[in-house]
Amino acid sequence: MPTSLGKSLSNLMKRILFSKRLDKKEVESFIKELQRVLLQADVSVELVKKISDNLRKKCLETKPPPGLTLREHLIKTLYEELVELLGKEPSSLIGKRRIMLIGLFGSGKTTTAGKLAKYLQKQGLKPALVACDYHRPAAPDQLKQIGEQIGIPVHVNKDKDPFKAAKEGMEKFKQMDSIIFDTAGRNALDKELADELKKLGRIINPDEVLLVIPADIGKVGGKQAEEFNKLVGITGVVITKMDGTARGGGALAACAATGAKVKFLGTGERLDDLEVYDPIRFVSRLIGFGDLQALMEKAREAEIKEEDVKKIVEGSFTLADFYKQIEAMQKMGPLDQLAQMIPGLGYTLPQDILQIQEEKMKKWKAIIQSMTPEERENPSIINKSRIERIAKGSGTKESEVRELLRQFEKMKKLIKSMGGIKGLKRGAFQKVLKRFGFKM
Repeated sequence: MPTSLGKSLSNLMKRILFSKRLDKKEVESFIKELQRVLLQADVSVELVKKISDNLRKKCLETKPPPGLTLREHLIKTLYEELVELLGKEPSSLIGKRRIMLIGLFGSGKTTTAGKLAKYLQKQGLKPALVACDYHRPAAPDQLKQIGEQIGIPVHVNKDKDPFKAAKEGMEKFKQMDSIIFDTAGRNALDKELADELKKLGRIINPDEVLLVIPADIGKVGGKQAEEFNKLVGITGVVITKMDGTARGGGALAACAATGAKVKFLGTGERLDDLEVYDPIRFVSRLIGFGDLQALMEKAREAEIKEEDVKKIVEGSFTLADFYKQIEAMQKMGPLDQLAQMIPGLGYTLPQDILQIQEEKMKKWKAIIQSMTPEERENPSIINKSRIERIAKGSGTKESEVRELLRQFEKMKKLIKSMGGIKGLKRGAFQKVLKRFGFKM
C-alpha cells in the first residue's frame, strides 16, 4: 500500500481507538488532521473537502445510529468514505476478450501486461500478448521475454507499426480467451500519442481499458487520468509500485477524476506480484485493521501450511519453524507488508523488527542452519561457547548470532502479548471490526 499514507491513517485510527475521551471537539480535531494527512499524500483539495464535509455531516451534525458510539461511528464513516471512493466491489477480467493497457511512460505497463496474462492463466484461461509500443525500443523485446518466461504467446509487428500489430494480433489470437495490448506510454497531453491511442482504440474496440499509474504519481494523477479518459475511455485502474514509499494520493485522485475504480494492485517486481483489488480488504489494511484473509492467501501461494501461519500469529513458532518459513515468507513479501495484514500488529511491532533487509535474512538462514536441532527448538540453551561455534560454522559474527536470538525473542514476546487470534478478537478492535462484519 502507499506506505506513508497508510502509516499516517493507521496512526489516526490508533489515536481514535485509544483516546480516553472522544467528543465533538476531538472529532473536529481529527478531521483537520485527516485533511493534513490527505493533502500531504497528494490527494486533491476538492476530494479532501468532499471527504471532510461528509464526515462532519454524518458524525457532527447527526446522531450516531442506534448501537454505535461516536468513536465507532467516526471510524466506520471514514472507512465507508474510502471504500466508496475506491470502489465497493472487487473486479475481474474473466470474460474480457480484448484488454487495452494505457498510461504514462515508466508506469510499468509492459510488466503489468505480463502480470495480467499470468493472472488470467492462473484462472485456467488462455491469454495472449500484443506489442503495440514501438516508441520505446526495448518494449517489444521485454514483452517477448515475459511471454517466454510464463509460456504465453506474444505478437510483435516486424514493421514496428502499432496499428498493424493490433490488427494482426486480433487475427492471430482469435481463438484465445483474452488478448492484452501493451500500448506506448507518454504524456497524455502529447498530441502524437493522443492520436495514436484514439486510432488504436477504434481498431481494438476493447472490452476493457485499464489505466496503469504508479502509486507515486503525485498531484498530476487526476489531470492525466481525465485526459486519458477523454481519449479512449477508462474502465478501470491498475496501481503499480505499491511496494514502495509512495504517497498514494495522486492514484486516489485519478480514480475520482474518471469514475473508474481500482481493479488491480502491483505489489512488487515479480510477475506474481499482482493483487486483485478488493476495496473492503484494502481499506481495512490502509487504516490498520489488517487483512487475515490476504495473509492466508499469500501463505497458500507460497505453500505455507495454514497451521504454520497460525503459529506465527500466535507467537508459538520456534527457530526451526522460523528457518523453514524464511524462504516462503520472502515469497509472501516484506515483513512490514505482512504485519499490515494482522489487525493491530502494525501498531505494536517496532520498525526495527519490520525493516529487515534481504541480506540479513540470508545470514539468519545460515546461522540457523549451523545450529543443532535441539538449539533450534530451544534457543534458551545457546550460551557463549555455542554462539562461538554457530558463528564460526555460519561464517557470521557472534554479534549477528546474538542479534538473531534477540530479535527472535522480541518478536515472539510482542506477538504473544497480543494474545494470538483470540486476543485479536478482544479489546479495542473487537467492537469496530464486528460492526464492519470482519471475521477473524
